[in-house]
Amino acid sequence: MIIGRLVGEVAGLGTDHLLVDVNGVGYVCMAGTRLLSRTHAGEKITVHVETRVTENSITLFGFGTDEERAWFVRLQDVHGVAGKAAMAILDAITPAELMDAIALGDAKVLERAKGVGKKLAERIVHDLSGKPPPLGRFGQFEAASAAGMASAPVAAATGARGEAISALVNLGYSQSDAARAVAGVAKAAGDDVGGLVKAALKELAR
Repeated sequence: MIIGRLVGEVAGLGTDHLLVDVNGVGYVCMAGTRLLSRTHAGEKITVHVETRVTENSITLFGFGTDEERAWFVRLQDVHGVAGKAAMAILDAITPAELMDAIALGDAKVLERAKGVGKKLAERIVHDLSGKPPPLGRFGQFEAASAAGMASAPVAAATGARGEAISALVNLGYSQSDAARAVAGVAKAAGDDVGGLVKAALKELAR
């Protein structure tokens, strides 16, 4: 049985996990400080779950968004990155910051994560550079707050930045060039897809 999402009530919180009560059944999910810090016992919650099955155990890793879950999986494509390191990275930086760090080759950003040294950070940036960002389970992410029941599909590939990169790739630019250009103009251009594309095109034309 693969669990992809839990919708229920927070029945308990630990230092690295939470207990979610779903219709009387309690599910223990490993969770990072980003999710735990904004979660309170007794409140309603939607947790996006990555299920890991081994010969001896079934472990649920919980996240506040499907995008974080997708990056958790993608990071483990890199040799030397296990669940603990991937969780630490997503605790230290957001998916958007991770995407920018990879695009700009800025490995130092990943060194903010507990237990991630220079060599591993550089390997992550190198191995993931030029690859498109991960997608949701069915080609799109589900947006849901850590606390709250509502969730709705949203555009895949890291929101507006992902859409802008996709548009540039469709215009003939490489994935790595498009990602680098969007990352470079993102702070000034904001989250408007059209504005990001226009600003990135100017950057690419230099």
